Amino acid sequence: MKFPTLTLNRPLNRRTLLKGAGAMLALPQLESMASTANGNTESPRRMIAMCNDLGFVPGYFFPEGEGASYQDSPYTEVLKDFRDQFTVFSGLSHPEVVGGHLTDQCFLTGARHPRKPGFKNTISVDQVAANELGVATRFPSLSLRIGPGSRSLSYSSDGVRIPAEESPSALYKKLFVQGSSEEVERQVTRLRDGQSLMDSFSDRVRSLEKKVGRQDKERLDQYFTAFREMEHRLNESAEWETKAKPVVKTKMPKDERKAEALISRTRLMHDLAKLAVETDSTRIISIITTQQFNPKVDLPGVELAHHALTHQQAIEEARDQLAIIEKAQLVEFARLLGDFQQSSEGEANLLDRSMVLLGSNLGDANIHSNVNLPTILAGGGFKHGQHLNCDQNGEAPLANLYLTMLHRLGVNADWFSTSTGTLQGLEFAG
Repeated sequence: MKFPTLTLNRPLNRRTLLKGAGAMLALPQLESMASTANGNTESPRRMIAMCNDLGFVPGYFFPEGEGASYQDSPYTEVLKDFRDQFTVFSGLSHPEVVGGHLTDQCFLTGARHPRKPGFKNTISVDQVAANELGVATRFPSLSLRIGPGSRSLSYSSDGVRIPAEESPSALYKKLFVQGSSEEVERQVTRLRDGQSLMDSFSDRVRSLEKKVGRQDKERLDQYFTAFREMEHRLNESAEWETKAKPVVKTKMPKDERKAEALISRTRLMHDLAKLAVETDSTRIISIITTQQFNPKVDLPGVELAHHALTHQQAIEEARDQLAIIEKAQLVEFARLLGDFQQSSEGEANLLDRSMVLLGSNLGDANIHSNVNLPTILAGGGFKHGQHLNCDQNGEAPLANLYLTMLHRLGVNADWFSTSTGTLQGLEFAG
């Protein structure tokens, strides 16, 4: 059976979508119960998608040569210990997604023309996965942010931004701090009351179906689909509230308040992302790193503000300072990969079962280009150790990679966003 994917780039019959919901809800239970040949339960697959909103210096990011024999760039050299565990891509973009920094909101959606008046986003790839697989975990997905503001990579099936958590301490409490029995009861009551109010309201709306025309009935149908999705989420939340949260040895972190402390904030959020996946609190995470408020990063040798440096790449001194920042970010990425690799899961490890994507919505921040987006995919059980040049003009759909990732998660989607098929050259290892 083919399961419909909730994107807004093609019209969908809402009733058909609703009829498929039962099958979609059953899918994660079947996958989590899948057995290996030796009778052990197979560990689940996960996806972490990360975006740096100021990009990477293109000349330092992309390697020379293609395939497995590529020559490391200054940036892939930072990741050399994991060369067999990642693929670096060039030539990927989102078609008709232009607008400089505004395109971070489209990084996981591929929604076209974000600068046009009345722009409405579409569902992000992490939420497609969460809608089908998220029922198996306390949190269907986590949307996180490294940096101040309100930006997020995650968008709902209606194109609504899902708020991202910036505070490591708040995230830790959400994941691991169990409230008192009274607090749990109050929270369950609030959730149930919310559902009860919606039940009462829906009865009134249903009575309208007999009094309105065809077009209005379609609108009501859309409302009820969203309504049922919300009911289901409320039920799930209420059930999870009564279950004990995981116990971890890691102490609750202190939030890093200094604007210039990019690397320490990154490390805190990476550590919590790893704990969230390791405890199976969630299997889907998005993380945006935003530096558009232009702080000066507190690294030796860096004298100018981060955002300003991206627009002075033609000056060698500025480019060298920017490379110090971006290499430090890649060191943290390598550290995250190492932590995942060292966490065992049966005969495999966490990295084998987790796709970790790092990229940017900017191909060249100096000129606000949104073509040839720097992209690395690590882990997840793919045949890695290669540089894939997907298009000499830098315009192959990034959504093709996202569709491939959805398939690796077990999401049986025919397409996503602007995809034209799965990404050629990226194969499953087993």
